[in-house]
Parts: sequence; C-alpha cells; structure tokens
Amino acid sequence: MHCQITGKIIDGETNAPLEYATAALYKQNGSLVTGVVTTMEGTFSLDEVKSGTYYLEASFMGYTSLKTEIIKVNKKGETINSGTLKLILGSQLNEVLVNAERSAVVHKIDRQVFDTKKYQNSEGGNAVDIIKNLPSVTVDGQGEISVRGSKGFTVLVNGKPTQGDASSILAQLPANALETIELITAPSAKYDPEGKGGILNIKTKKGAANGTYAQLNVRGGLPSIEPYNTKVPAKRYGIDATVNKRTDTWNISLGASYQRNDKTGRREGDMFIVNTPENKTTLLPSDGERSFDDISYNGRFNVDFTPNKSDEFSLGFFAGKHTKERLADIVYYDNHALSPIGSQNRLYTFEYYNHNLRIRKGDFALGSFDYAHKFNDDSKLSTSFLYEYTFLGGPTENDNLGHPDNNIVYQKEFNTNDNPLYGKRFNLDYEWKPFTFGTIETGYQYRDIDHTGEFVYERDGNLVTEFSSDIELKRKIHSGYVQLTGKKSKWDYAAGVRLESMDRTYTEALKSEPTPNVYEYDFVKLFPSASVQYAVNDKTNIKVAYSKRIERTTTLKMNSFAEREHSEVFEQGDNTLLPEFIDLAELGITKKIKGGNSLYATAYFRHVDNVINRVNTLAYESTGAVIDSIINRVYSNVGKSNALGLELGATIKPTENWTNVIGANIYNYAIDGVLNFNHRDGISRTYNIDSKSTIYSFNLNSTYSFWNNASLQFTFNYLSDRNTAMGEDSRFYSPNLTLRKVFLDNRLTATLQWQNIDMGMFKTNEQRITTSRPDQFFTTTNYVYEVDMVSLNLSYTFNTVKNKSKFIDSEFGKREF
Repeated sequence: MHCQITGKIIDGETNAPLEYATAALYKQNGSLVTGVVTTMEGTFSLDEVKSGTYYLEASFMGYTSLKTEIIKVNKKGETINSGTLKLILGSQLNEVLVNAERSAVVHKIDRQVFDTKKYQNSEGGNAVDIIKNLPSVTVDGQGEISVRGSKGFTVLVNGKPTQGDASSILAQLPANALETIELITAPSAKYDPEGKGGILNIKTKKGAANGTYAQLNVRGGLPSIEPYNTKVPAKRYGIDATVNKRTDTWNISLGASYQRNDKTGRREGDMFIVNTPENKTTLLPSDGERSFDDISYNGRFNVDFTPNKSDEFSLGFFAGKHTKERLADIVYYDNHALSPIGSQNRLYTFEYYNHNLRIRKGDFALGSFDYAHKFNDDSKLSTSFLYEYTFLGGPTENDNLGHPDNNIVYQKEFNTNDNPLYGKRFNLDYEWKPFTFGTIETGYQYRDIDHTGEFVYERDGNLVTEFSSDIELKRKIHSGYVQLTGKKSKWDYAAGVRLESMDRTYTEALKSEPTPNVYEYDFVKLFPSASVQYAVNDKTNIKVAYSKRIERTTTLKMNSFAEREHSEVFEQGDNTLLPEFIDLAELGITKKIKGGNSLYATAYFRHVDNVINRVNTLAYESTGAVIDSIINRVYSNVGKSNALGLELGATIKPTENWTNVIGANIYNYAIDGVLNFNHRDGISRTYNIDSKSTIYSFNLNSTYSFWNNASLQFTFNYLSDRNTAMGEDSRFYSPNLTLRKVFLDNRLTATLQWQNIDMGMFKTNEQRITTSRPDQFFTTTNYVYEVDMVSLNLSYTFNTVKNKSKFIDSEFGKREF
C-alpha cells in the first residue's frame, strides 16, 4: 500500500485559498513524479506515492513558485500533511510565464473547467464568443446555444443561479471580464435541477492581492465587406470598464459596458401548402434582407465586507437596457397557386413586398444580499436573497405592400406588448463534516415569479380581439436538498437528493372572451443525483454520474396569442405546456500524457419526457378552411426523446509554442410522440412525430506563440445536419483567425480578429431550416449571415493587481427576453 501527501495552497498576503493552483511532486534529483490541481478550498492530495525522498513545488499563474523542504516517505499507507503553502503574487509577467501555465481544461468529478484566456478570438466580444469554442458546445445560425445537442441549460454567474435565456445572459457578459467557465453536465442535488443540458458556471476574474485594479477595453469593427443589399450598414463597437478596490475587509467593484453587435444578412425562402378541400397548391418563394441591430448597456456595482475570518457580507446591484431589432424586408416574388393538385395550371401570379420589423426590449434592475458565517468546527452557514424587476416588451410591424410599387398598401399589422416581471429568490445553505468520510451539505430554496402582460394585435388600425390578450404567470417553488460529498483513497464521490414543490398558475384573458381562462399545474418531485470518480493511477481517472433534471416553460412559450412572425408565419405558444423532465447519465475517462498532452472520452445518455419543440402546422380560418398562404408556428409538447452519444477531447502540443485543443461530439437523436393541437377553428388535430438522426460537431482551437507576447490563433466550429420534430436544420460552420500582441510592459493588449472567414469560396455562417408534413406543407429557409468580419480590440490595464470583481446577474427576466 502506497502513501498519500496532502496540503493546502493559499495566498501569502490574504490567506485566501487558491483554486486550480498546481502541486507538483519531484524526486530529490529534480525529476517530476506527478502533480494535481487544488480544489475550491485550495487543498490537494497526491495518492499512490512510493517510498522515497521528494520535494513539493506549489505554483499558480501570477505567483512566485514555492519549493518545500525534503519530504521522506517511509511507511506504507501513511498520510503526510505538507501543511499550508503560501504563495506570493509575482510582480513581473516574465516570472509568470516561466513559473506556470494553466491548462486549457481541468477535469473534476462533476465538471470540466475551461480557461477563458485560451480563446483569443473572444476578446472584445461577449461570453457567447467563448462558449462556442468549448467541446460539445455549439452555436447555430440563429445564435442558439446547445450543450451535447440540448438547447436547455442553466447559467450560473459566480455560482449564483440565473433563470434567464442562456444566449441573452451570455451576450451581456463581456468576455474580457471572465476567468473560467465550468461545464457541469450531470449536476448534483445542491444545484437547482433546471436545465436539461446541465449547467454552465461563469466565473469572473479573481485575484487575492490588496490594491486597486482598473481595466478598460475598447472594440471597433471595420465596415462590412459584403453589403448583402441591406438598407443600413452594420455597426460593431463597444467599450467596457471595470474598477476594483480591495483591502483586508472591503472589496468594492464597479463596472459598465456598452456593446453594439449588429449582424447583416439575407433570408431566402420557399414554401408550398397543399389545400386539399380546394384542390390547389400554393407556392411562396421569397428573398430579402434579414438583419439584426443589437444594443446593450449596463452598470454594475458590488461590495463585499469581511469584518473577520468568520463572517462575510455581500451587496450587489445590476441595471441596464437591452434592445434587439430584427428587420426582415422580404420580396415574395412569385406567389402563385396551382390547381388541381399536381398540375402546373396557375390560378394566379402575385408579387408583394413584406416589411417585418420586430423590436424586443428588456430594461432591468436587480439587487442581491448575501451573508455567510463559518463556525469554529469549519461548518458553514450561508444565505442569499435576490429581487428582480424586468420590463419586457416591444412592437412588431408587419406591412404587406405592393411590389415594385411599395406605396400600395394591402395590409398593415401591428403587435405590441408590455409585460413587467417581478422575481424573488431566497437560499439558506449549511455544510458540515460530522464524518471522516465526507461532508454533509443541506439547504432550502424559495423562488417566486410574477409575470404579467398586455398583448395587443391590430390590423389596419383596428383591434383584433381574437389575438389580443392579458396574461399572468405566477410560479412558486419550494425545494430542499441533502448531499454527501467525500474522498477516500482513490475514490471521489457525491450523492444526494432534492425535493421540489412547484405551483404554477397561468391566466389568459382574451379580448374576445368575457371571462379569463385559468390553467394550473403543480407537482412534488424528487430529483436524485450521484457521481463517483476512481483514480486508476496518477494519470488516469474513470467517472460515472447520474442526474435528474427539469426544463421549465417560459411565459412566451405558453402565451397562445398569435404574432405575425413573417408574412407567411403566425407564431404562438401553448397555454397547457408541460415542463420537460430529464434523466442524464454519463461514463467518462480522462488520461494525462507527457508534454502537457491529454485525452478524454465520455459516453452519455439523455432521456426527455414532454419534449418541447417549435413545430409548424397548417393555419385555419375560424370556419375550418385552410389559409393557403399561412403556417402556424407553435411551441408544443411533442413526446419523448433519447440522445445516446460520445464526447471526445484532446490537448495536443506538437511543440512548446504550439497548442491544439480539439473537441468532438457525436450522438444519435430520436424524437417519438404525438402532437395534439387545438386550432382556432376549435377542432383538435393530431400529428405523429417520429424523427431519428446521427448528429456530430467538432471545435478546433490551434494557437501558436511567436514570443512571450505575441500569438496567432485559428478556431473552427462545425455543426452537422440535425433533425427536428418536423424537419431538419442544415450544417453550420465558422472559421476564425486572431492575432494577439502585448505592448507597454504587458499593460496594453491588441487583438485583431477575422471572424467567419469565407472570401467568397465557402458557405460560412449559413444555415438552412426545413420543415414538412406529407401532403400538407413544405417550408425551407436559408439564412445567410455576414462573413469576413474584421475587428480590433484594445485592452489596457492600469494596475497589475489582479481583478477580483464579481457581479450579480438576472435570475428571471433574461429567460423571457
């Protein structure tokens, strides 16, 4: 039986634990034996150490390395405590480069931890620009993020839960302010069970030295190379700043950000509808502009107060505005109907111009208060309260005009809505270690949301009562959990269960009906989780995990009011929509190889009940007749789905200056079920769903360092064709190139980015979405977005003291944005 060496690495000035620090064990002659990274508490454990004479070296990026005295290992099975190792913050960057280099990815029992600084193409952008480079994470042409093929996942900011739409949350977090991103694919019971793809925990930059830190980032984009015949050129620029003042007892952070991230492009569509009662087929080919103006600005404030070693207080505020305008000016250039079905006999030929502008706004203000107390026995009690107010809304204009004479008005439609949201969250958590084999964690959480809204639909200046409504969603959640985590010899383990009670009441009052309709849904459910990791040796780990999850419904997806998404599309929700329930299981292996290389593979299975998909159906008049030029796009439960896949990743360093991080994911995805939909004519129609496909994706990040202060990075993100409940989304890919150079004694960093490389030779940043029902309809739309985008980001640091700023983020409202 071999020995074990343990210890703890902390900051020498503040005594704060250093997470992800390296503890390396060397023989007395200087040859490396093994090494590990520290936990969140700064602790480490080196197992399976043979008899001999050694020394330890502790290191962390930005700190001066520390070597211990000689350690003699004699007895078999003994545990040697090396004590607390204190590191001192280094003063020169060349010392940092010599002493340590953080790995691009660190594997833990329940998560993968990614260093954001490895993704230079994200500098000056937002968190989405980082996320899309992670293994098994993809971003499609519509900007929707998926983890292992699942679009539902939860975002944490510095460990605090949010309930916002993932893309909206990440789009407002400046990439320059992030330190690490943790991908938790099978979360434990102590986390809220929401998110069928798991959890992304975003951590802002942290340090441990007293003093003042300030950083300013400025980004500007060059004019679009391809104009796409858009009316207004895209604008891309931004500025964000962070100031952090830290003393022994106070940590005060201020931040502000303004970002404009426009995107130009085109929408090429084709659709035909089979109208069996009238024995005709209607065709609507179309082409035109589809561009986005995306503007966000916010201010952030956070103060931490630590009067002693036992107590910590934190107060935070966050407020801002976010506006996203989607313009789709489309020409329907050969609208015609054929009769009878299957013939080429035209009943008519008609062209028209559709102006469709959708403006989505989100003004928000939120505040949080946190308190934590550590007892003498190292047990810990912590509590947190968050309150949020978000004002959501925005109009949609849909004008059908003549073509080529746009002065002819056929129809004008106008949708608008005002829907304020109020949210509260309270947490109480306690952890202690009554046993030698593990730590007990337990806690309670209360969440409350009150979301009201008034939705108005006008056609040619007149109110359309059947599409106008007042709504209110109220949801209360009580939950409690208990969990055991521990480590013994070669084993790491965690197991727990969460009990949740949810009450949901959705009230919808249509202007056309005298009394409101009330839809209630509640449950009491257990959400268990378990994970085990076994260290085969100091280079190889095997882990297995299980987690039960839930994906809740949003107000938007429940609201059955119809909105004119495009000239040929009505979009609406389902007021009886059920949440998705998910079972996640995975089996993985990680392997370290000499020279900083590593490999990992994870097999996983995900089963989902009550799958929510956006599906298309034929639109009907109140008389039951088919509208031969309109499709209903509906959010609905469509049955069950299974995903069985394999995730692969590797870090390969052919030379000291060249690092490649590769991630790939391949899985079989199957949806099986029945769609029952009540149309406006009052008749329920049934559609069978049976769709299977093998889907794959891969991300490449290749970085070559010329000197200590310059590097060139190439990234490539690829997503294959993939099936949906009623069709297929095409492949989507994006190559990017980044040149990075540091100036002025490492205070100024310049990053030149070339995104979506195409040069007229590829089909970069382009995606086709197709849906169909046999003998009913066929739709296909190709979204062609901007390529060859060039921008420059400048980042200047006014103080070498590391940033420890941390800010709260939205709990409720961004999910609805």
